[in-house]
Amino acid sequence: MTHTHDHDHHGHSRHAADHGHDHGQFGHAHVPQNFGKAFALGIALNAAFVVIEVVYGVLAHSVALIADAGHNLSDALGLAVAWAAVVLARRKPTSRFTYGLGGTSILAALFNAIFLLVVTGGLTWEAIRRFAEPQPAAGGTVMIVAACGIVLNGFCAWLFASGRKGDLNVRGAYLHMAADALVSLGVVGGGLVILVTRWSWVDPLMTLVISIVIVRGTWSLLTGAISMSLGAVPPNVDLSRLRTFLHELPGVADVHDLHVWSLSTTETAMTCHLVLPDGHPGDEFIERVADEINTRFEIGHATLQIEQAPSPEHMHRAC
Repeated sequence: MTHTHDHDHHGHSRHAADHGHDHGQFGHAHVPQNFGKAFALGIALNAAFVVIEVVYGVLAHSVALIADAGHNLSDALGLAVAWAAVVLARRKPTSRFTYGLGGTSILAALFNAIFLLVVTGGLTWEAIRRFAEPQPAAGGTVMIVAACGIVLNGFCAWLFASGRKGDLNVRGAYLHMAADALVSLGVVGGGLVILVTRWSWVDPLMTLVISIVIVRGTWSLLTGAISMSLGAVPPNVDLSRLRTFLHELPGVADVHDLHVWSLSTTETAMTCHLVLPDGHPGDEFIERVADEINTRFEIGHATLQIEQAPSPEHMHRAC
C-alpha cells in the first residue's frame, strides 16, 4: 500500500491484524476471544452476589454487608464498561474513526482505575470513622457471606489473570476482582480476630491495610491509562533503540518525525520519515522493515514515509 504526497514522498502501513504475536506488557497483544465469556460470567456472578448480600444484610441487620453489596454492584458496572470497550474495539474502522474504536479500551481502563480509587477512598474514610466510633462485630453470618465473596471474586480474577499483562483493560478487570477478593479476605480475617479477642479496632485497621494494597496495585493501571490517553510512547518501546534501528537500515541517510503511540490497550502505532537519497527502495523493502519493526518492537501499525531529501519544513527546524 503506497501513498503519494504532494512533495513526492511515499508511505507504507502494515497493520497488527497481520500478526499474531503475544507481546506482553500492556497493550501489545490481541485479547483472546474467550474474554467475552469471562466478562459476561463476571458480571452475572457479581450481580447475583449483590442480591445475596442485600438479602443476608437485611436478615443479619448488617449495614456492612449492604455497603459491600453496593461495592460489588460497582464491580459489575466496571466489568460492563470494560466489556463494552472490548466489543467496541473490535468494530471496523469508519470514515470518521479511521483507526476504529480501540481507544475506548484506554478510556475503560482509566475509568476502572479512577472508580477503584474512589471506592477505596470510601473504604478508607469508613475505616477512619470506625476508629472513633467502634462498631460491634456483625457475627458469623457476615463472615460466611464474606467468605463466599473470596471464592466468587477470586474466581472472577482467575478468569482475567491470563490477560492481565497483555491488555491494560483486562488488567483493570483483574485488579478490580483481585482487590475485592482481598477485601473479603480482610473482612473474614478481621471478623475472626474480633470474635476471638473482642478488639473492635482490628476491623478498621485491616481495612486501611487493604486500601494501601489496592492503591499500590491500581496506581500503575491509572498512570498507564493516562499515559496511553495522552499518546505517550508505550513503556515497552525503546524509542532510542528504534531510531537507531531505522538509521542503520541500508540507504537511510536520516530519520525524522518519528512518533509512537497506543491505538488501544492492545495495539501500537508508529509513523516516521526515512530519508533515502537514492530514491524509493521498493515495496519489498517497506514490507520487510514493517515486519521487522513488529517483531523487534511490538509495533503492529507502522507507517513509513520515504523521502529523497529532508522536507523544507524539517530543514528549517533543524537550522
